[in-house]
Amino acid sequence: MQLHLLSFEGPDPYSRAGGLAARVNGLAETLTEAGHDVHLWFVGDPDAPDEESDSGRPGRLTLHRWCQPISARARESVYAAELDKEADFTAHLPARLLTHVLLPALEAGQHAVVMAEEWQTVRAVLRIDRLLREAHRRDRVSLLWNANDTVGFERIDWKALAQAARITTVSRYMKHRLQEIGVEALAIPNGLPDEAFAPFDPRAVEAIRQRFRDRLLLTKMALWDPDQAWLATIETAAELKRRGRRPLLVARGALSAYGEIVLDTARRLGLEVRSRETAPGPDGLVRGLSDLDETDVVHLRSPLEADAHRVLLHASDAVLANRIHEPFGQVGLETMAAAGIACTGCSGEDYAVPGQNALVLQTGEPQEFIALYERLRRSPDDQQAFRRAGRATARRYVWPEIRDRVLLPRIRMEAAAAARTEAGSLSRVVSPFWTP
Repeated sequence: MQLHLLSFEGPDPYSRAGGLAARVNGLAETLTEAGHDVHLWFVGDPDAPDEESDSGRPGRLTLHRWCQPISARARESVYAAELDKEADFTAHLPARLLTHVLLPALEAGQHAVVMAEEWQTVRAVLRIDRLLREAHRRDRVSLLWNANDTVGFERIDWKALAQAARITTVSRYMKHRLQEIGVEALAIPNGLPDEAFAPFDPRAVEAIRQRFRDRLLLTKMALWDPDQAWLATIETAAELKRRGRRPLLVARGALSAYGEIVLDTARRLGLEVRSRETAPGPDGLVRGLSDLDETDVVHLRSPLEADAHRVLLHASDAVLANRIHEPFGQVGLETMAAAGIACTGCSGEDYAVPGQNALVLQTGEPQEFIALYERLRRSPDDQQAFRRAGRATARRYVWPEIRDRVLLPRIRMEAAAAARTEAGSLSRVVSPFWTP
């Protein structure tokens, strides 16, 4: 089977902005490992080759970097000049995908699947559907479009999209959000890479725990965005300080205008804020967390590599992965995989069981987190059971499990349906449609 993944984010550092990169990279890797011919079309590093292939595994993975001339002029991030990139993605990518890759595979008797992500790819999906119909090959291709979040929903022609593709999403919470606007979707969860369970550096963990043994070490890693409950987190740190608990909040989020609002709020609430650059690896993280005795909030400006990321998740007393609006909750699941203590919200975290594998917040009030955490802190045995239960939960979300248990069965069902009927009946829509 030939599979095409369409996404703005991807494996290049330039292309990583949030959880979408983790999703598409995990999808690409796990489908390649299953022996499929996988093509990832994404907005890539402008200085990298426009196409690269890796055939050293059971399947073959080909990276197609798109919008590189625009990215060369907009190097800040993958979403810089976003509308220009979306227009280029729409205008040119579908024809290239069809004529150079997809149609030759179809002529050779293969079935193909196109899986696209987020609002930026919607018009490209519509164009692919039209081109396939014009080529009389629509019945040989399954088209799926996935919603990771509600961002950009107001830009989508939902009726046209539902007629062109099967709509999917990442959690029951997001399925319900789509139902609210009259769209029926299938829930296919995200997964974790195997490296999420890799051993962490015990020396680095012990160094961090010893350094902060008389303090409460909290971590929050998320985009600077109001939906990420940053202000509630800052208020929680301030309340803990008022109670004499000496918190240190490790905050990681790419600096933005809202990030400055969050850090300014921390200062106004009496918290001492410092920013730090960290060197790569666990040792770089340990050094970056030194000399913080008088600091309440440390803002890490540097991205954390996977091994340092796991160390911090495990060494923290709690990882605040709660959001006001949480489509899936990847950070909470990553925390569980690292045998850390995850604190989630109550929206999209299908995997969170209150009091068993996660602290689950129902409100944004500091007192709620403090009460839940203090109850857990008083019992070291309960803490260890919590960590074991979380890790066992995370094991059910590794990409091979998601691939074999949910994704490939659904793809095979869609392929069988595509062979029997026109694409217009593949996606069902609940009327009326929401309009902005």
